[in-house]
Amino acid sequence: MSYIFCAKGATLPLAALFIGVSIAPVQAQETNPAGDDQAEQVYVWGLRQESIGRATTASEGTILFPTLQDRPLLRPGEVAEVIPGLVVTQHSGSGKANQYFMRGFNLDHGTDFSASLDGVPLNLRTHAHGQGYLDLNVVTPELLERIEYRKGTYYADVGDFSAAGTAALETFQSAPASYAEVWAGQHDYYRVLGLQSAGDSYLAADLTASNGPWVNPEHLRKANVLGHFQAANWAITALGYFNEWNSTDQIPLRAIRSGAISRLGFIDPTDGGHTSRIIVSARNRNLSGWDTVAYAQKYDLKLWSNFTYFLNDPVNGDQFEQADDRWVFGGSTSKTWTDLVAGWDVSAGAEVRDDSIGNVALYHTVKRARIGTVRSDSVDEHSGALWAQGSRAFGSIRLNFGGRFDAIGANVDSDNPLNSGSASDAIFSPKVTVAWRASNNVEFYADAGRGFHSNDARGATETVAPLTGLPADRVNLIAPAVGGELGVRWEQPGITASLTAFWLHLDSELVFSGDAGDTESTSASQRFGGEFLLNWRPIDRIDIDVSAAATHARYLGNPPGGDHIPNAIEYVLSGGISALMTDDLTATLTVRSIGPSPLIEDGSVKSRPSTLANFLMRYQIGRFTLTGELLNVFDSHADDIEYFYTSRLQGEPPQGVDDFHIHPTEPRTWRIGVRVGL
Repeated sequence: MSYIFCAKGATLPLAALFIGVSIAPVQAQETNPAGDDQAEQVYVWGLRQESIGRATTASEGTILFPTLQDRPLLRPGEVAEVIPGLVVTQHSGSGKANQYFMRGFNLDHGTDFSASLDGVPLNLRTHAHGQGYLDLNVVTPELLERIEYRKGTYYADVGDFSAAGTAALETFQSAPASYAEVWAGQHDYYRVLGLQSAGDSYLAADLTASNGPWVNPEHLRKANVLGHFQAANWAITALGYFNEWNSTDQIPLRAIRSGAISRLGFIDPTDGGHTSRIIVSARNRNLSGWDTVAYAQKYDLKLWSNFTYFLNDPVNGDQFEQADDRWVFGGSTSKTWTDLVAGWDVSAGAEVRDDSIGNVALYHTVKRARIGTVRSDSVDEHSGALWAQGSRAFGSIRLNFGGRFDAIGANVDSDNPLNSGSASDAIFSPKVTVAWRASNNVEFYADAGRGFHSNDARGATETVAPLTGLPADRVNLIAPAVGGELGVRWEQPGITASLTAFWLHLDSELVFSGDAGDTESTSASQRFGGEFLLNWRPIDRIDIDVSAAATHARYLGNPPGGDHIPNAIEYVLSGGISALMTDDLTATLTVRSIGPSPLIEDGSVKSRPSTLANFLMRYQIGRFTLTGELLNVFDSHADDIEYFYTSRLQGEPPQGVDDFHIHPTEPRTWRIGVRVGL
């Protein structure tokens, strides 16, 4: 039997990689190699963790390291696609935040999908590019011990940006075994990854360079460094992320069809960006039920884009720069009491956060040189939250009641005094979940709750639109959402399945457009749909995962342009099979298919469905592990994303041309990696 290295130098059978998407840690003891009397505690992965009797919804789950490490990935952010029904794409360069789609949302980098890393929130409020901007390029997938995901508005301990769902990404808390790894692949792809452990602490570095398949080389240069240090009961984590790149943004379909550019071509060769993020956090989690996190973040972004080419400025072109420079400070604490009173388990917590944004701005540029300022602001945005929930079992029925109070305030200092000012808002969000265990293998769920996403603070204080100078209506800082869910979960040895039906109502889908510098108003909206998840292990050496999600998304109130919500994907199908071919050889194939979506409000123009497949094979020889990836196995000519809007190329009519604008999927490509245990 072959083995892989595990935490603290322990080993475990390679077959354990295929136990499934939810695997319970089992404590084991390792003999101290130094020969002293103190034995060290390590963790290995054992049987699948049962959710029946523990979960509060049918749509929540946990994915641990064995599933994550054998998943082929084109980009780091795609690791989040282990969440059923979530699609992760890109419409620009690899250094920009991904585009996320889930439950009928085009989450546009994260407005209604929140994520945290070791308890530190990653979404950014009042961001230069878009509200809730979520850049998962800060994550090194190989360092994730688990991802805990939940969907909907039913959880008291999560707040802003979580109406569609939330994901808690957790890095290894016990030091993995040391290793060094190198990768090479097509399109000048090179990556070096290394981890050095010392006791309970470790330091990891991830360096990547790539030109991509694009006619205009991407020239990606990325560095991620993460240090995890144990200090008494505290875990201190320091992360540094730096990235620069050229972008091939979405391009007009007419330019491809005319032969002016190739499918992998470009319009503006100077689009791109550079960004950095530094996070320092301290966390204390202990057996008495406390979980406390304090953090500080320094963030910077400069992003150059040109989506309409020469529509607004026929001479200089329409390129613009979005700039963001901020500090983020905050923390949270929570406590759980078991059987506090009359059989009730109670949890309560508090959160605080301050975004001190020195500059959030939009500039008109030519070849990245600023030639005009659309708007420039400094913003201080602060928030606080209190929450509590209680749960109790009454025979086969478990009840959970919760509530959350959030308050947000902001001060905006704009280059236009008419758009300066202060704003504040607050919301109380009740939650309730009911679980009925019908048998040892079947559990039913009913859930309801209120949630929200915050709006850009600039939209809450402005009185004139920056581009036009016309009067602008101020918006509330908080946009409420109300949702409900019914579900069932079935578990037995070798197979688990869940089925969910959900409904979600948003009072408004107001979105601050970083591309225009003001708020785009829309009607209230409603979404309902269903999700299905199956994990099947027909024999010991094979694991099969299948998920399907479908959503009907519409604006309410009969808006004049139509009630279809642009980019609301109608269905998502995904699946994967992992096989232990021999004791030393593993293989994984993943497939993702996304359905059409309306591109304009009347529903007359839709995107094309697309299907992508990725393949990974891993072979172990002693301390060495060889990994090969084949991405886009069938060389699909699908698109990562499609839009339909007006743009103008040089020589075209001044009013521009309505057209599809696409960002193609990357063609079939291979990568090879070699890891050696140290």
